Amino acid sequence: MSNDKMPNLNETPAPIKKGVLNRLRAYFMAGVLITAPISITFYLAWLFITFVDSKVTPLIPVKYNPETYLPYGLPGLGVVVVVVGLILTGALTAGFVGRFFQRLWDKLMDNVPVLRGIYKALKQILETVTAQQSSAFREAVLVEYPRRGMWVIAFITGKTEGEVQAITEEDVINLFVPTTPNPTSGFLIFVPKQDIVKLSMKVEDALKMVVSGGLVTPPDERPQSEREKVHVHSTENDAAE
Repeated sequence: MSNDKMPNLNETPAPIKKGVLNRLRAYFMAGVLITAPISITFYLAWLFITFVDSKVTPLIPVKYNPETYLPYGLPGLGVVVVVVGLILTGALTAGFVGRFFQRLWDKLMDNVPVLRGIYKALKQILETVTAQQSSAFREAVLVEYPRRGMWVIAFITGKTEGEVQAITEEDVINLFVPTTPNPTSGFLIFVPKQDIVKLSMKVEDALKMVVSGGLVTPPDERPQSEREKVHVHSTENDAAE
């Protein structure tokens, strides 16, 4: 037997090409990035619809419930009933009779020791947020917090009034600083107007950045002239220091 045909036991096997594995891994991650947000969104929507239906649909009289005459259920029936009920309630309270009963209800709640505080606070918050002319949570800003040199994204909730404004030397603004990843909790701070840096990004984009912990960063859509001004201003400050 010729030695040329003998296998070389000392020869190391050829390394496995990783190009295919890397490509499959990239395809897998791309599939996750595409399907995960869609799946989670539909899942949460389905949970909300199911929860509302389970609470509202049993309250509909059997005679007026469409599911009584159909061989299958109607997903979202409870949500539709709630939306229609809110529209009718708003239409009724917009008239004179509705405003009369609303004032009567407010006076009734004023006599309840514990619930009146909760009721007034929730009513004031909802009126402020849903008011068409309100500027609450409609503008994202940048502010130094909790100390100089550290910046956070905050949202303007209104102009400071009352005792807080009276005892401050400068005009201050109410700012809500949300926490990550739960933006429903946060801090209320009062900041002088000149210390607030307004952002051009939308409130939705700012919320995405806060919730993601900075993983989702919206692009800088400001005009080039504004970017150059800020850059020159920062350079001048560094030179002055």
